[in-house]
Order: sequence, then structure tokens, then C-alpha cells
Amino acid sequence: MVQNNDRRVVVTGMGAVTPLGLSVREFWNEMLNGKSGASLIEKFDPSRLNTKFACQLNGFDATNYMDKKTARRLDPFAQYAMASAIQSIEDSELKPENLSDEEKTRIGVIFGSGIGGIQTFYKQAVINYTDGPKRISPFFIPMLIPDMASGYISIHFGFRGPNYCIVSACATANNNMIDSYLLIKQGIADVIVTGGSEASINELGVGGFNASRALSTRNDSPATASRPFD
Repeated sequence: MVQNNDRRVVVTGMGAVTPLGLSVREFWNEMLNGKSGASLIEKFDPSRLNTKFACQLNGFDATNYMDKKTARRLDPFAQYAMASAIQSIEDSELKPENLSDEEKTRIGVIFGSGIGGIQTFYKQAVINYTDGPKRISPFFIPMLIPDMASGYISIHFGFRGPNYCIVSACATANNNMIDSYLLIKQGIADVIVTGGSEASINELGVGGFNASRALSTRNDSPATASRPFD
């Protein structure tokens, strides 16, 4: 471990899978154009909810980044994480296939999710209720836990450095990035793939946030509903 506080830490690549676009360029351009990602929920029937809009991800196809078998074994939050990680590696021009095994031990993945596989949790809870526990998927637990995103990213690229997930509610992505900075700064790793991912737009997720009074109910104007200082 290198104890050198003068060691520089820089961002060399970025990726983004968001309601405003499926790449950093698309996301940034829509931000500059003042576009809101909020719209009425279309992915399921929100009629029982107080909040009937959300910032949904449209047009995403996981098989653009992984094979169908892998996609089926990943909750959407992990699919989004994998896609953004692949984008960031390409943007950085890092070539994992050209790295030695020793070099790969110096590359880690610290990637978080505040909720993890809530889409999978909801679907499997329904299956358990209607068909019984014997019909629960063998991939239920792996698809549920938040650190499967960081795990699959490492497996995909063959990285063997530090690998974990910090869960800290809405600060999750920031805390994962802070830890990544510290690992590089302290010489524990040379490269870290870091960030955060969520896929919580279903009746259970929105209903839970409604119950805690954390969501706007201005359903008549989704694009202007977020008013944290009003």
C-alpha cells in the first residue's frame, strides 16, 4: 500500500443510463435543454397509488450490453449498473482484455444500490403468494442483494481488486465514489469502477415512498412536481 497523500485521483471515463438518456451525451444534452424525466407511470397500473408519475427509463435493452442468459439473471438495477460500467470503461479507453492478471488485481468495483432488487422481490413475493415457495426462482437471492451489481461488473471484466457495495439510502452513489477515491488515494487500488443504480419503480417501491410521505402527489404536472424548496 502506498501511503502518499500527493497521489492524484482523476475521472477517466463516464457512463449513464438515465430517464433523460441512455448515454452521458444524451443525459447531458437533455439537462442543458431543461428537460424533465418525469412522466405518468406506464410500466404498470398506478391507480391504487397516491403518486402516479415517476422518472422512468425508456428504450433500454439489456441485450445491447450482455447476452440474454446474463440479462435474465440480473435485476434491472444490476442491468443498468452493468450498462453504465461498460460505457465508462469504453469511454476511458481502458482495455481489460490486454491487462495481466496482476494488473487486474489493482482494479476494483465499488458500486452501490440503496434498494437493490426490489423488482425481483416484488415478482417473487407474488409468486410465493399465488403458487407457493417451491415456485420461487433459484436466482431470487442473487438478484435481490445490492452488491450483485459490483460482483457482476467484476466478473464481466475479470477485475480482481476491492469489490463491495455501500448502502446509505439516497447518499449511496456518493459514498461509493468517496470510498473509491480513498482506495486509490491510499494506494490500495489503481482503478475503481464506481457509481450507483436503482430500479424501484413498481407498486411496492412507489407505495413505500408514498407511505413515508416522501413523494409529491402533483399528478397533474409531473414535469414540475419536484419542488423541494416550496
